[in-house]
Amino acid sequence: MNSQTDPSIDKSADKVTELRQKLIRNFLEIPRERFLREPVYDSMVGGVSEGTVARKLGCGVDTVPPGKQSCPYHFHHSQEEMFVVLEGSGTLRVAGEMLAIKAGDVIFIPCGPEYPHHIINTSDAELKYLSISTQDRPEVCEYPDSEKIAVFSKGPAFIQRRDNTLDYWDGER
Repeated sequence: MNSQTDPSIDKSADKVTELRQKLIRNFLEIPRERFLREPVYDSMVGGVSEGTVARKLGCGVDTVPPGKQSCPYHFHHSQEEMFVVLEGSGTLRVAGEMLAIKAGDVIFIPCGPEYPHHIINTSDAELKYLSISTQDRPEVCEYPDSEKIAVFSKGPAFIQRRDNTLDYWDGER
C-alpha cells in the first residue's frame, strides 16, 4: 500500500513531521549567536527550546571560550536553573565560593539571594553546557557585583540601580 491508495499514510507522515518540529531539537544543529563584551564576556548561544511547544521550561546551549564567561554574577527571584556540562571544565562561582565543574556535572540553582551564580571558563579549552530554566515571567534578577536589578517581562528588560536606569552591562568588566 502507498500514499496513492491510502491517504492516511500522507496524513500520518505530516503529523510526524509536525510533532517533530514542535517537540524535538538537536542542540548540535541549532543556529548560534555570539555575545561578545570584551574583555570578560564571550559566548556562542543557541535557543534549544525556541519554537517548540515548551511553556514552562527553556533550554539554551552555551559555548564559552577559555578565560571568558557568558553572563554577570546574578540570582533570580522566580526562575530555577539547571546546567548540564557537556564538554570541558571551568568554575561555578556560587554563593561567594568557587567550585570546579567538568563534563558530566549537572548543576542545580534554586531561585533566591542565597545562590548568586555564574559559570567561568577557567580552562584552556572550550566549555559547553546546556542552560535549562523555568520560564517564569515576570522575573526579577539581581546582580550583586554591579548592584543592578533587572525586570524581565514581555518586551525589553528594565534594568537599573535603585537610583537610576542603566544599561545591562554597566559596571561589569
